[in-house]
Amino acid sequence: MIAPKIPSNESARLAAVYEYKLIDTLPESDFDNITSIIAAIFNIPISLITLLDVDRNFLKSHYGFPFNEAPRDLSFCGHAIMCEDDIFIIEDSRKDERFHDNPIVKEHNAIFYAGVSLINPDGLPLGTLCVFDTKPRKLTALQKQVLIAMAKQVVNLFELRKRNIQLRETKEELHIQNENLKNFAGHVSHDMKMPLANMIVTTDILRKKYNTVLDAKGIEYLDYLKQSSFTLSDYISGLLNHYESDKLDNVRESFDLHLLLEEIVDLLNINIDCEINFPEINEELYCNRAALEQIFLNLIGNSLKYNDKEKVIIDIACKKRKSQLEFKISDNGIGIPKDKQKEIFNLFSTVGNLDRNGNKGHGIGLSTVQKLINNLGGKIKLESELGKGTTFYFTIAI
Repeated sequence: MIAPKIPSNESARLAAVYEYKLIDTLPESDFDNITSIIAAIFNIPISLITLLDVDRNFLKSHYGFPFNEAPRDLSFCGHAIMCEDDIFIIEDSRKDERFHDNPIVKEHNAIFYAGVSLINPDGLPLGTLCVFDTKPRKLTALQKQVLIAMAKQVVNLFELRKRNIQLRETKEELHIQNENLKNFAGHVSHDMKMPLANMIVTTDILRKKYNTVLDAKGIEYLDYLKQSSFTLSDYISGLLNHYESDKLDNVRESFDLHLLLEEIVDLLNINIDCEINFPEINEELYCNRAALEQIFLNLIGNSLKYNDKEKVIIDIACKKRKSQLEFKISDNGIGIPKDKQKEIFNLFSTVGNLDRNGNKGHGIGLSTVQKLINNLGGKIKLESELGKGTTFYFTIAI
């Protein structure tokens, strides 16, 4: 018996084998299907998919063979990966000095062998797709073509597996980074709330105490400082709502839609001429009340802020389907330009319009709304025409 030689690029070859994370894994139907098909087509008792480790031949799929590994020194596959031909064939191992006294030949009657190297995209041999028979035989040209083609398909499966592993690892890494970012944003936002509140209170104290000393310009500066503090406070509150929206437990409860909307209108403390029309049918809903409240607060709040009409009109509709709730919120506001409608739900994306009080939006509210709706198994879209108003359509699963 002659043991197989070790390739000159063995370190790189082994590194390539380990990239696929297949060594010592359990059988998988994708690979077992290939070996069983090969065995049937060739009418042969043994078909294997192998990977050559440091000192063993690991059998990822072993049709007709009771073991999942064998010593590399005894392996036919160790010789096959050194072969420069497309296919390595031993028609009768008993007549070949490399194998005639090999225990695999003597104990398992491995007389015939044909193997095709599994070559990765970098040209490194990982193992083989091979067949054994207990008697001498020859392969037809068609059988050789089939074995070579199926070996390429095995490598394609290896590559697909590797890409899936990389995607899972990337997804997990992004998840960790996103959690770290959310925690950072949460801590920073919370830490900034108190100093901002102090700034707002301090400007009121300064104005009251030094009102007779400050000239008109000084009073204007204090007003500007206070307004800027409020703007930054709203921005931070929006960030907190966005990053904490995932923490809203998906606890479902029964509640009255009209009552929810009435509570939201009270919370908004509307001080302009406004008509809000509730759905004609007062539905009894069963869903995540806290999340739906947050959605309505943002959408109705936007309809109030981004409106240049003397009288604001907001129409709300709701339809209960078998598996979802469908909502519609329309207003007669300033509208959203066509070229901004696709990106309006992106975090920090703004239309550029000033609100009713001359302030610019932060691009956080609608991103939070979409996030909440997606978490509730729904979708949101909009229709808008400049100068005439905007309609949001969204669904949530029930």
